[in-house]
Amino acid sequence: MDLQLTGKRALVTGGSRGIGKAIARALAQEGVHVLLSSRDAATGTAAAEQLSKETGGEVHAFVADTRDDGQVNALVEHAVNLLGGLDIVVNNAARPGAQPAVPGVAGVASDYLLDELNTKLVGYLRIARAAAPHLVANGWGRIINISGLAARQSGTIPGSTRNVAIAALTKNLADELGPRGVNVTVLHPGATRTEKTADAIARKAAAEAISLEDAEKALFGQSLIGRIVEAEEVAAVVTFLASPRSVAINGDAIAAGGGSPRAIHY
Repeated sequence: MDLQLTGKRALVTGGSRGIGKAIARALAQEGVHVLLSSRDAATGTAAAEQLSKETGGEVHAFVADTRDDGQVNALVEHAVNLLGGLDIVVNNAARPGAQPAVPGVAGVASDYLLDELNTKLVGYLRIARAAAPHLVANGWGRIINISGLAARQSGTIPGSTRNVAIAALTKNLADELGPRGVNVTVLHPGATRTEKTADAIARKAAAEAISLEDAEKALFGQSLIGRIVEAEEVAAVVTFLASPRSVAINGDAIAAGGGSPRAIHY
């Protein structure tokens, strides 16, 4: 299938590592001109150079903290000027996951929760707010918000709250922008292999004196596919959502965690 992405222009926040980097790679492989953002200049530049060499495509880097209005506005303006416009926005700049050991409501520090929401919810809003006029001017665009399956289960208040909020943001954006040619979707990854996964597996194996294979299965084998999802597999879903082929999907949440047993979402 031709995804009709050649020549499109994309901004991927949090694109220097993990899922964001995989998304930037997948888009570049489809002929998309990509600007990835990162809070660390060296990491972002290295990622952009690596992806350019791997894909033969156009991949650039820019430093921005999405917790700051001015930096976000500068990021979007740079993307438009560098790429000659903007068609696709992937919001991915957030911590990989909320702290897993928050001890119930008594342990949720106000400042921590507010920073989680500022980084992910308000950060995604800042990017969408700055980018939307450019997408609307095109008469076509895509915004894909990377959230997480913590939106569909309890665990920690910060983890669930921030991801549910992204789903609500997505639907509101879709209702406003959809009639103007811009589709907005939210993707919920589950456990996904990134640069940090090997360390987690090694710690589990050492702590329980089991093999790395058994440790990975214990940590990440609860999905219906029985294994961890690769970042490239999440990126493949995002790439479809970023394409004109995804026109029938707007305002909806897509799970990309390998399938959750027993739960029914409708």
